[in-house]
Amino acid sequence: MFAKELVDLQPDVILATSTPSTAALQQATRTIPIVFAGITDPVGAGFVATLSRPGGNLTGFINMEAAFAAKWLELLTEIAPGIKRAAIMFNPDTAPGGGSFYLPSFDAAARKLKVEPIAAHVRSVGEIETVITSLGGEPGGSLVVMPDIFVETHRGQIILFAARNNVPAMYSQSVFARDGGLLSYGADRVAIFRRSASYIDRILRGETPSDLPVQVPIKYEFIINMKTAKALGLDVPWFLQQRADEVIE
Repeated sequence: MFAKELVDLQPDVILATSTPSTAALQQATRTIPIVFAGITDPVGAGFVATLSRPGGNLTGFINMEAAFAAKWLELLTEIAPGIKRAAIMFNPDTAPGGGSFYLPSFDAAARKLKVEPIAAHVRSVGEIETVITSLGGEPGGSLVVMPDIFVETHRGQIILFAARNNVPAMYSQSVFARDGGLLSYGADRVAIFRRSASYIDRILRGETPSDLPVQVPIKYEFIINMKTAKALGLDVPWFLQQRADEVIE
């Protein structure tokens, strides 16, 4: 409904900020240029034909690549080497590819690191709590939170349940670590929005989305929350602290 109302205003260009909102806008218009900022899998979602040649009225900036899932698990095992099981949490209704975009990379990394992978589907706060409580029920449980508008909306509950159940957790967005999560690694979202302004400017000057290739991230953030690490009884290796862009005391 809101997408149609926005399109009815006939703007010269629209900035979209999530996969669900971009999908709604695409359904509402095939002519008004749309620049997305922070979409994970625009090809899989049907927004563009290819990254190099979008081919329609959409283009923009992605925030993650599938290989990130391996990096998340690798960093988590470095800060918590006793991990035996790792659940990757997502809502299949809102996650990229229903979750399938990241799962192959996550599963491959788990095999390499000798960690049991668990695909944790959640659609409510109750299901989030059940998953994290189960992980904390036995030693060696850990959590990776997939980029997903649903889990981002419920980050406060996820961080709380992870702390309450003594579960080390890795996140893809810096806001989680700054809000009390243990670790985050992902694209700098502020940089993505700043870069999106250049595409909006170019479109307003007459270029078309189909001629503007989808851009990948160029700036990343790795954040460690030392206060949370201490509460979990984790001794953060010095080499990890040196690699971090930000260490929250």
